[in-house]
Amino acid sequence: MPAHTDELRDLDAALGDGDLGLTVSAGVAAMADRVSELPLAITSSALMREAAMAFASANPSTFAALVGSGMLAASTGIDDSRPLDRQAAVAIGRAIAAAITAKGGAELGDKTLLDVLVPALDEVDDGASAGHLHAFLERRVGEIASWRSRRGRAAWHQERSIGLKDPGSVAVAYALAILTEGN
Repeated sequence: MPAHTDELRDLDAALGDGDLGLTVSAGVAAMADRVSELPLAITSSALMREAAMAFASANPSTFAALVGSGMLAASTGIDDSRPLDRQAAVAIGRAIAAAITAKGGAELGDKTLLDVLVPALDEVDDGASAGHLHAFLERRVGEIASWRSRRGRAAWHQERSIGLKDPGSVAVAYALAILTEGN
């Protein structure tokens, strides 16, 4: 994700306050630092909880709060007695999306990260390969750009938001692509 810092900052500067690149980079770095300190025998739910708290605490931003709280909420539903397979990953993703919806109030169609995350989870649940998912993510980000933003700071720009990529959607697309590389 750090390789995308400048791009995310620039996208966010066009529709928001320009902090998304730093938010994501600092959050991912905090997660990596925290995870490297954890014992190898940690449960998946505890690992997710620690990563969520590290991401959310890395800096004060709406994106960090929403993603961190979504991950934290999802950690409570992880069944540590089962392996983390595709089905479990989709369930975790859906729990993250539900928590973000509950906390932030956004819905599908509002031109937010949910408009990438939820359909991508459907693609994964349907058995999409990594290559197919990566192509889908690229197409989806482009489709969403043609919408008018209806939530957050981007919504302040009204019609001017049409044609601009949603920064949170781009960040989520990059994260999903990175998580599925080699799968």
